[in-house]
Amino acid sequence: MAKKQFKAESKQLLDLMINSIYTHREIFLREIISNASDAIDKLHYKSITESDIPVSREDFRIDVKVDNEAGTVTVSDNGIGMTREDMDANLGVIAHSGSLDFKKNIEEGKDVDIIGQFGVGFYSSFLVSDKVTVRSKAYGQDQAWEWVSSGADGYTVKECEKDSYGTDVIMHIREDDENESYSTYLDTYTLEDLIKKYSDYVRWPIHMMLEKGAMEETGETNEDGTPKKEWKTHGEDTVVNSMVPIWQRDKASVTDDDCKNFYKEKFHDYEEPVSVIRVNAEGTVSYKAMLFVPKVAPYNFYSRDFEPGLQLYSSGVMIMDKCKDLLPDCFRFVRGIVDSPDLSLNISREMLQHDRQLSMIRSNLEKKIKNELERLLTEDRETYNEFHKNFGPQIKYGIVEDWGAKSDLLKDLIMFHSMKLDKPITLKEYVDSMPEGQEKIYYASAESIARAKQLPQTEQVMDKGYDIICLTEEVDEFTLRTLRNYNEKEFCDINGKDLGLETEDEKKESDAKEEEAKDILAFVKESLGDRVDSVKLSRKLKTHAVCLSSEGDVSFEMEKYFANIPGGNEMERVKAKRVLEINASHPAFESLKKAYEADKDKAKAMSEIMLCQALLMAGMPVDDMLGYSENIFKLF
Repeated sequence: MAKKQFKAESKQLLDLMINSIYTHREIFLREIISNASDAIDKLHYKSITESDIPVSREDFRIDVKVDNEAGTVTVSDNGIGMTREDMDANLGVIAHSGSLDFKKNIEEGKDVDIIGQFGVGFYSSFLVSDKVTVRSKAYGQDQAWEWVSSGADGYTVKECEKDSYGTDVIMHIREDDENESYSTYLDTYTLEDLIKKYSDYVRWPIHMMLEKGAMEETGETNEDGTPKKEWKTHGEDTVVNSMVPIWQRDKASVTDDDCKNFYKEKFHDYEEPVSVIRVNAEGTVSYKAMLFVPKVAPYNFYSRDFEPGLQLYSSGVMIMDKCKDLLPDCFRFVRGIVDSPDLSLNISREMLQHDRQLSMIRSNLEKKIKNELERLLTEDRETYNEFHKNFGPQIKYGIVEDWGAKSDLLKDLIMFHSMKLDKPITLKEYVDSMPEGQEKIYYASAESIARAKQLPQTEQVMDKGYDIICLTEEVDEFTLRTLRNYNEKEFCDINGKDLGLETEDEKKESDAKEEEAKDILAFVKESLGDRVDSVKLSRKLKTHAVCLSSEGDVSFEMEKYFANIPGGNEMERVKAKRVLEINASHPAFESLKKAYEADKDKAKAMSEIMLCQALLMAGMPVDDMLGYSENIFKLF
């Protein structure tokens, strides 16, 4: 019996596959079981298309057996089996797939679904084995054949004895070394866990002999005459996979409670999801999906440790535990499962090719998630408010990233606290409730809603009967600056430039006062130096003496945000242009004018106090609190 060489640069390919293509050795069992499932699929297809094959669907099974003495794991199926020619064709050529050939040759629309689309899945057995033996008898043939290989040096094929059709893959598990504990794959419960993890939804039953225990009578009695019992164990043939995933079942047969219980068990969340999204798509790309919107954000959701992504299955076989490519980052909080037989997979089944089908699924899921969130917003506002409290910042980050590419998708989902209504509202609700004559959407940035309400600049806006939305999260202002407007209504920062609320007569009056006070304003600017960029009479203030505004593209909240970023020289940090605004109608300004005329030192102290007061009201730090205190006492 001569040893044959692989037909496709075997050593380099096999070494590459074992050391590079597969990153997790445990997937060998998934691959071998998938091949067994394919073999059964083929025979099942023949049985329903050829009347002379007396095989029933109920007869099919896959068996996984462990022999600790021999150090082997065996996966057996009663599928189509292989002839000698099949072995040479399918096992003798790395990167050849009989499953793919079979799938191409059958008519479309038939009840057949082949998982294996590439020919290296079988060779994953060498990830954990130093020798692999395959015994197979093709259905309808009398002779069985045995294929044996210890790796890239080649293989042998010879006749063997086998009672029934199908295939046995016998993997001789490697000895442990300093880098890997291979013996763990000889543990029955480890294999059971791997089957449940990767192959739980393979359509054919996967059997294992599991140890079961129970209290049994010994035939003796206790002193009180009761039967004596002891714990006894025995092996029991057990189906370890569920076969029919919940997302593959008809919606009518699965209740919302079933889906929510599945979510809690599958994703280890003690809270029920706020929403379940089910998708059954057929057409250019076919897939089924079951998505969940969580109620509570995981503790590490806004950290680098959080791993987003959906579980990806192909015909019930898990391909990726967290496939990031199926979700846009703005919806990274969504959990769930996508199962498609149509996705192109690379040779390891561990990484997706970024193809048109994947893009179509992603785009469709994106719309489904948006529609469901809009439904919650409209039909269950209390639930949506709670959801937004947890995940609203993530949706806002989604608007900011990629220069607002997702703005149209997300802008109607974000909410801000209404100062007038004292509750969260959407931008649409703000615009819909704007009184006639209002041209802008006014907002106030502060560290809290309470602080936003205390800003002196709110008076002019609220006196007009206009609402103000409160921006209290770091991402809020960046979000509005990315959007620029909503339904052609510009966003206006009440801490920024003039708010455009003066009448023409009021503008003329303000201009006249500014001209009249130009000398004292210049004095205040000179007194404060480069701590402010300019000093002017305010066109916003009603009852307050002063306020601090910003001019240009950088606001105070943005300055605070950049100041909190670790690293960098303090002098290089982004700074807002500070404008000290003084209320010309306030008694404090009259006192300043009198001091300017009679006592320049006192006027300078008053200027310092005004700036410190404005900084404090704006939530900005006062660098010299001692000097601030001394200036106050100079007024006594």
